[in-house]
Amino acid sequence: MRKFVHILQSMRPGQWTKNLVVFAGLVFSQNLFDAQLALKSVEAFALFCLLSGMIYVANDIADIEKDRLHPSKRNRPLPSGRLKMSTAATAAVTGTAIGLVLSWMVGWQFFVVAVLFLCVNSLYSFALKRVVLLDVMSISVSFVLRAIAGVEALRELDPTIAISPWLLICTLFLSLFLAFCKRRYELITLTDAGDHRAALLEYSPALLDQLVAVTAGGSVLAYAIYTIWPETVEKFGTANLVYTVPLVLLGVMRYLYLVYSKQKGGSPSDLLVHEKFILIVVLVWIALVVAIISWF
Repeated sequence: MRKFVHILQSMRPGQWTKNLVVFAGLVFSQNLFDAQLALKSVEAFALFCLLSGMIYVANDIADIEKDRLHPSKRNRPLPSGRLKMSTAATAAVTGTAIGLVLSWMVGWQFFVVAVLFLCVNSLYSFALKRVVLLDVMSISVSFVLRAIAGVEALRELDPTIAISPWLLICTLFLSLFLAFCKRRYELITLTDAGDHRAALLEYSPALLDQLVAVTAGGSVLAYAIYTIWPETVEKFGTANLVYTVPLVLLGVMRYLYLVYSKQKGGSPSDLLVHEKFILIVVLVWIALVVAIISWF
């Protein structure tokens, strides 16, 4: 039981909020209240929690020596010695195999996206995270794949379901924004940052400030264009989604405030859960989006 708990901790349940992107297809296809499709989205979410958890375990195996030097990561089960390397490796292989089998049962297209997700994240864990810009881009691509996977899971039941390219672009920009904010936090707060993450040696605060600004603006602009795009208006029968743009802008500005004034941003998932202002903005945005596309 103790080993199971340590493996579960290594899977970082707190990071599973990233997989909520899987539900985008369900919400924006106007099928939120379809029980069968909702169940399919829950299955997809659970599988991506499993697969991403196994990736985290593999990542801890790859970074065990560097994590032992990190002020907080050294407390994780693997670098702290509470979890053996052999046990972690066995869990990663077994969990990944189970996840892929279950993904195939969801549908072959979903399975293909799941395999791509594993490939991109494996490349990140063992190579790309050491390459400037590609480290952040690979993280962003994994978020886009999550969104696509959520749609592909639903398409097994309803082939007409699709997701707007503008939403994928918005996902790309937003995930880049959060990742660059995290890199900035790491570069500024960590002593000998390059020892913890090699790619940080190639970044500078000035460069990251510019990248944060570009991706922050791109996120808001991409979402704003999506809300007034003719296909969006025709699909939902309303242009009222544009009234949700201020909430997105407010959320991005609040995040920038936390990054630049409060020196936060090291864990976007933690901020989403524990920063009440952002959490309220996100919940209000979700409620307003559902209300507009469902009833208005």
